[in-house]
Amino acid sequence: MPPGAPSEPLIWDPAETLPRAELRGLQLERLRTTVERVLRGQALGAERLASAGIAAPDDLHSLADLEQIAFMTKSDLRASYPFGLLAVARDELVRVHASSGTHGKPTVVAYTRGDLDRWTDLMARGMTMAGVQPGMTIHNANGYGLFTGGLGFHQGGERIGATVVPVSGGRTARQIMLLQDLGAEVLVSTPSYSLVIAQALEEAGIDPAQLPLQLGLFGGEAWTEAMRVQIERTLGIAAISFYGLSEMCGPGVASECLAARAGLHVQEDHFLVEVVNPDDGRAVAPGEEGELVFTTLTKEALPLIRYRTGDIGGVIESPCRCGRTTARLTGLRGRRDDMLIVRGVNLYPSQVEHALLGVDGVAPHYRLIVERVGPMDELTLECEPAGGNDHEPLRQRIEAQLKEHTGLRIAVTVLDPGSLPRSEGKAVRVLDRRSVAG
Repeated sequence: MPPGAPSEPLIWDPAETLPRAELRGLQLERLRTTVERVLRGQALGAERLASAGIAAPDDLHSLADLEQIAFMTKSDLRASYPFGLLAVARDELVRVHASSGTHGKPTVVAYTRGDLDRWTDLMARGMTMAGVQPGMTIHNANGYGLFTGGLGFHQGGERIGATVVPVSGGRTARQIMLLQDLGAEVLVSTPSYSLVIAQALEEAGIDPAQLPLQLGLFGGEAWTEAMRVQIERTLGIAAISFYGLSEMCGPGVASECLAARAGLHVQEDHFLVEVVNPDDGRAVAPGEEGELVFTTLTKEALPLIRYRTGDIGGVIESPCRCGRTTARLTGLRGRRDDMLIVRGVNLYPSQVEHALLGVDGVAPHYRLIVERVGPMDELTLECEPAGGNDHEPLRQRIEAQLKEHTGLRIAVTVLDPGSLPRSEGKAVRVLDRRSVAG
């Protein structure tokens, strides 16, 4: 942790330290309220509850009864576009956000005033957990608009009593100027964009140690421990991970504590989490990885019961040294849709990132290209050197590292520094040319 970084802050909400049995009781109570809300106002959800034999909230006798209920998926949101899953009247809505819609119609999410208030409080809770304190200045380089990241962190920071600079993404030279002139202690962005900022600082001859920056709050894309090391080394900050998805609220579903950074604490009084086998939907053994499934416990406009996120990770309930009793997400490796199958081997981009950044002399900018060569899929990694490293020896070291860590022969192309596109938001790590070739 860099000098001057705050010690573990006060806990924002007593719910973070509830005994597990008491927390389970609160979850069941709130789950019944959610069931009542769905039965009253959300036709598709009510139909699935009825199919599971649940006609009233009291038909749920325990949290285990959830397993009788069919999953909801992103396709349900798209099929109900834009407002088919609302459980309240349209005139109760005060805001709408949406996903990017890169795979078709965007998924639209809506908020009542109560939803926004709870989301803001969850963000304040997570940001406090991450070390943000009243009076700090937050440089928010997340995108504003339909993307939930910008406004989510903005609202949370203001509720804590911090000063928020709503820079949004892009115009990196301006970002550097404002970081210098306004003296932010906290940087908020995607992890990939923080490295763009770090590179811009280096090119401008600015030593990050001369800035007041202490903390980085990062989410919006999968990232690895190796990426965290790169960010902390280049910016001199403590890098904290946040997890969320717009279907739940946006960021604020789970976040790391500054004290341990050993998994992301799920805000379990608002979200019930399960881990299931991605193939058959059955619960995995405790501690095993699988697909994360969430149920909202306090949402009014868009309650979702057993929503399959497509995200891969695990859940642990062991005590954390920060004193919080909530379960933690571990092993987050990205979305199931991101998984590549290359010559019969399942591969996540995060596995490649972890191996790549373990090689001395490589910059944290890369892209995977998947192509069909005859009957086989071939994978090429494009990357850049750090500084003036010779391309050929570096290429050989990277190929050996990738083979050792993934079991695959991955061709490596080392490009000149600055050749790869830089992202102002979520980085595009995979370029799949198989459909084009097909």
